[in-house]
Amino acid sequence: MDHPEKPSLSALDAILLGAVLLLVLGGAIGLFGSDSLSGATQVAMMMTGFLAAMVGLKNGIRWSDIEASIIQATARTAVPNLIFLSVGALIGAMMLSGAVPTLLFVGMKLLSPEWFYPSCCLICALVSVCIGSSWTTAATIGVAMIGVAYGFSLSPAITAGAVVSGAYFGDKMSPLSETTNLAPAIAGSNLFSHIRNMSWVSVPSILLALVLFFMVSLFTGSDSDQDSQINAFLGALDASYTIAWYNLIPVVLLLVLAVKKVPAYLAITGVTLVAIVLGLLTQMPVVNQFIALLRLEGSSALGRAIWITLYDGFTINTGNAQVDSLLSRGGMLSMVNMVWLVLSSMMMTGVLERIGFVDYLMRALSKLISSTGSLIATTMGTCLGVNVLTGDQYLSIVLPGQMWKAEYKKRGLASENLSRSLEDGGTITSPLIPWNACGVYMAGTLQVATLAYLPFCFFNLINPVLALVYGFLNIRIVRIDEEEKIAAEAPLASPEKPAIAG
Repeated sequence: MDHPEKPSLSALDAILLGAVLLLVLGGAIGLFGSDSLSGATQVAMMMTGFLAAMVGLKNGIRWSDIEASIIQATARTAVPNLIFLSVGALIGAMMLSGAVPTLLFVGMKLLSPEWFYPSCCLICALVSVCIGSSWTTAATIGVAMIGVAYGFSLSPAITAGAVVSGAYFGDKMSPLSETTNLAPAIAGSNLFSHIRNMSWVSVPSILLALVLFFMVSLFTGSDSDQDSQINAFLGALDASYTIAWYNLIPVVLLLVLAVKKVPAYLAITGVTLVAIVLGLLTQMPVVNQFIALLRLEGSSALGRAIWITLYDGFTINTGNAQVDSLLSRGGMLSMVNMVWLVLSSMMMTGVLERIGFVDYLMRALSKLISSTGSLIATTMGTCLGVNVLTGDQYLSIVLPGQMWKAEYKKRGLASENLSRSLEDGGTITSPLIPWNACGVYMAGTLQVATLAYLPFCFFNLINPVLALVYGFLNIRIVRIDEEEKIAAEAPLASPEKPAIAG
């Protein structure tokens, strides 16, 4: 952020703020657990921001400057918040149109409970590689996989971990991904050499993750009456909806728009309207039942039902409680709590940035560097720290990238080492933090708390560890002379960012 003067924070102030941050946020999570995101974490962040502002005022920073920093920080969340709300509307529309029920029906017919977790991870990885967006993958394939898990009486938390693992592998390795383009643009490396260099860490990591998901599947006990539960689940779907290929048009259209790099808000809202129209053309019995459940009457009943689907979500009564619970969801209101979380996070971030807390931490970290391994570890730690403090995936790439770029050159390390470390520490840790925009999105979309799926995000947990091992053992560390040879082999990375959030 640009300010007239660089704020200077004393060690005592920094330690005090760090302790408050850990105590208040940790206390909120400790007291309320997964329910902390329903309000406790938001209050903790705003209180931390308030206390940080008091420190800033004590140090002579004007409130108008602190307020301007808060406005600038929250402005960064305008588009993500619009996407959150539009995804809520999309989920409601896809429930009404039969898109998600059809995916559930097909998934339960084709997938086996014994192979479900690794299959889920692999499918999400392939889709995400193709479209370059973990968010779109979660909103389409991920939502369906959570539904299939319920149908198989499997763990939604493990399933969400598999979805996030696969989606972020694809997001990290796809040339269409926003972060995959941003990291080499900041570091000054080549896009395709960046991807090739990442593959040495990411491919073994996803293979290990698949092995772990397979082992979890082996030790996951199945219910003795699972077959009857599956048949009942499929029967309820078939009896309530017209299951047909054309129900998948909204899903396919969204994936195509992601590949075409259509801005996320435009793509999601456009597909939402297509899903509503498709539902009116093909699922009128479902629509009429929804109207009856809402007790709407008169000529305006249909219009009001559509409006309610978009802002308050869809509701159905199939006679199967499990199916009803799964399909009765969506609406913008379901995402309002997530918007509150992001705004609270950005309020705190704006204050901490303005008073110099973030800069202080980065300067302190620079003293830890003594080798290539410690430089990579510090880079990744900085990315993680920015993710925690700012809740912003892109800042976790941009700030550390700008900070450590000169140090990599000074040590004779090629820029793709930096760009790989930015993704290893920034991109894939973002969905593991409850108040990070990515963690908020995944929890809201998959309806599984971040802290519940975190232990099962095997790829996201393995990849940083493997990256550190490579760094300290000097495995696949590219030197500058090697970089010059690689640069002649491929076109320069484009700084443009694909529009679908990833």
